[in-house]
Amino acid sequence: MTTVALFKQDGTKAGDVELNDAIFGIEPNESVVYDAIIMQRASLRQGTHAVKNRSAVRGGGRKPWRQKGTGRARQGSIRSPQWRGGGVVFGPTPRSYSYKLPRKVRRLAIRSVLSEKVAQDSLMVVDALSFDAPKTKEFKEVLNKLDVNNKVLVVLEEGNDFAALSARNLPNVSVISADNVSVLDVVSNDTMLMTQAALTQLEEVLA
Repeated sequence: MTTVALFKQDGTKAGDVELNDAIFGIEPNESVVYDAIIMQRASLRQGTHAVKNRSAVRGGGRKPWRQKGTGRARQGSIRSPQWRGGGVVFGPTPRSYSYKLPRKVRRLAIRSVLSEKVAQDSLMVVDALSFDAPKTKEFKEVLNKLDVNNKVLVVLEEGNDFAALSARNLPNVSVISADNVSVLDVVSNDTMLMTQAALTQLEEVLA
């Protein structure tokens, strides 16, 4: 059974916590992780690019000259693609770039990056992150006591709104709930900090 240190909010060690080896102790699959990151980044694309084709360009309703007898090439509209100011051929149109990987592949990817974080000693667990009100300064002090000074992903349990509000304005700090942890979130941050309740929820989701 894999274990990591359990800390209190004041930075002192409170013992060790056991991790599920099926989630935090597997051999990372880099190929699957790569596929999952590409999928997430594709899903983040807006896809709002658009150009006007010949039917959308203003004007060009009249045939510019008669079909025969002028010596010039036949033309049906001054908004045809070969004309200046004409429509664009095969230009980009609004579309969605998102797609889905199989559920088992997505699960393997998130387990791989979580296992990699444990192997790199970049996963920290605290017994709780409790605040009486949203206080960014107090959350910053907690990070200082835990000696976290790089990009950190804070994983909280459902309903811990004060902690989420306290952390969201800090630079280099990302906040997410346990049931929304994604591969891109994990690999984009140097350290992963989660509460013991969030750890339990995450293991239930990935079990």
